[in-house]
Amino acid sequence: QVQLVESGGGSVQAGGSLRLSCVVSGGTTSALYMGWFRQAPGKAREGVAVIIAGSGSTVYADSVKGRFTISQDIAENILYLQMNSLRPEDTAMYYCSAEPSSWRWAAKGPMDAEAYTYWGQGTQVTVSS
Repeated sequence: QVQLVESGGGSVQAGGSLRLSCVVSGGTTSALYMGWFRQAPGKAREGVAVIIAGSGSTVYADSVKGRFTISQDIAENILYLQMNSLRPEDTAMYYCSAEPSSWRWAAKGPMDAEAYTYWGQGTQVTVSS
């Protein structure tokens, strides 16, 4: 059973930076398809950034390209999301996700929340203008 625990959220002004962390237990980050999703009040959960098991290739939502970077520390089993040049529209609850099954992940697509079985509890990011 994979367990995910996020941390690093907080309140910042526009233009600021935050780094989110997701500690993984019950699995290894290098063998999992992992992603960061976010959900603002009244909106659907949306994919932000994904890292692909094995290859380490990454996928980003257009809205965060050039500003956010997803990475993993395989030795420590931690997934990160470095967020720079934050905007008020980035305000949301951010969730770490993981999927061990390649067929399930491929069937749904990397930015589809239904592609992921395991979820953390979320960490709040608030960006003020």
